Amino acid sequence: MKPVIVVHGGAGRIFKEREQGSRDGVVRAALQGYDILKQGGSALDAVEEAVRSMEDDPHFNAGCGSVLNEEGEVEMDAIIMDGKTLDSGAVSAVKCIANPIKLARLVMEKTKHMLLTDHGAHLFAQAMGIPETPGEKLITERSQERWKKNLEPDSNPEEFQKDLGTVGAVAIDSEGNVACATSTGGLSNKLVGRVGDTACIGSGGYADNHSGATSTTGHGESIMKVVLARLILYHMEQGMSPEMAADTALDYMKTRVGGLGGVVVINSSGEWAARFSTKQMSWATVKDDQLHYGINAGERHTKSVDEALASESGGF
Repeated sequence: MKPVIVVHGGAGRIFKEREQGSRDGVVRAALQGYDILKQGGSALDAVEEAVRSMEDDPHFNAGCGSVLNEEGEVEMDAIIMDGKTLDSGAVSAVKCIANPIKLARLVMEKTKHMLLTDHGAHLFAQAMGIPETPGEKLITERSQERWKKNLEPDSNPEEFQKDLGTVGAVAIDSEGNVACATSTGGLSNKLVGRVGDTACIGSGGYADNHSGATSTTGHGESIMKVVLARLILYHMEQGMSPEMAADTALDYMKTRVGGLGGVVVINSSGEWAARFSTKQMSWATVKDDQLHYGINAGERHTKSVDEALASESGGF
């Protein structure tokens, strides 16, 4: 099986001054994940590494750069899933850790559970020796400004939800195993303790070797209503291509509940899609040593991996 990875940096409206950073971030993540796959590594390791790379990138609403809840704190959700066994691990409403995706992986591998939340997740992180990151270290100037703007009496938080930037990845490895990973800071100025689609299996992501894997982004409550990730795999099980399955499910979410979003999808034979009903979504994929990436509808740039790595080391 030829390995493939597809990543997204969130669906919504990406402000002009952030486009290049978002593009660079998804390209870097895809290349890092692909490097693991090329060396014979697992799809699980590849998606975890790709998502970790974007959690560490302040351009995205995950890890450092996450949006703030109504109290001005970062609370993050993440999920990872193994398509071979259907094992999954997730965390929700976690604070003070740099990489929620790593904690989600530990939930999957070191406990009998699938989802740990808030204080319990914090205790588990301590038990696993995950260093605590002071909350303010995860807060960027941009998140702080957005939070303050949303507190103003005449503000329209909806306006700011458009530039969201949840991150995710799907991959298939040389053994034909698929995996997905998704991580987010959620909605700006959300209620304390709000958990969106990301940590919910079947909504924020799903992976099954029999059909494929998907990672979602967009309006969390809408995604949960239609169980978007699992819905896409259902369509693929009925014989649809990844692109057709993604478009059909996104269209259903839009017409049925008025929700917008985006997805990256891969099927069990390595065909992939990156589709969105929002204005934009940053995405990148590597297959057959070719990198493809874009942000706007219909936009698709292609480079060889070698060329991309050369410009990466020269700092894009």
